[in-house]
Amino acid sequence: PRRSRPAPEPKPDDFTDADGSVLVIGFGRFGQIVAQCLLAEGVKVTIIDNDVEMIQSAGRFGVHIYYGDGTRLDVLRAAGAEGVEVICVCVDDKEDANRIVDIVKTSIPNTRLFVRAFDRVHSMDLLRMGVDFEIRETLESALSFGGRTLEALGFGTETATARVADVPLRARNRLKRQLEEGIFATPD
Repeated sequence: PRRSRPAPEPKPDDFTDADGSVLVIGFGRFGQIVAQCLLAEGVKVTIIDNDVEMIQSAGRFGVHIYYGDGTRLDVLRAAGAEGVEVICVCVDDKEDANRIVDIVKTSIPNTRLFVRAFDRVHSMDLLRMGVDFEIRETLESALSFGGRTLEALGFGTETATARVADVPLRARNRLKRQLEEGIFATPD
């Protein structure tokens, strides 16, 4: 039987009409929510992704996503990365995220970088790389989930809210300590 060849990767889009003040790289479930927040406030957003099916699907809902590989400097420049206020790295691959951060830090150093982190160690790596903001992809939803679980167990809303506010403060303090002393630093 004859085997079909995989479809060739399309060429990056023509970005001549890309004029966002924010560049969102990656339009999976995380990037979609980020873009939704920005677009709802009227922020001009340029979105790039390298998943052809995702781009076609989003197009059916009226969202224009440019095809391009965010790990390539030429694509970032074509998408207007040198003129945006913030680059939001929302890709679902830690190595790709780090590669994008390296490229931007080296070639477009004055751009603010907000990056999706995958775990505590990745957050530490990103902070060492000098990103402006990082957040673990599941942190906020897990905190909300934990708070609602406390309420379901009979804890009052005030108690649950206080605990949910306390956990990230403790986590941030632990992260700072781990940055200084290493991943195995003990909490205070």
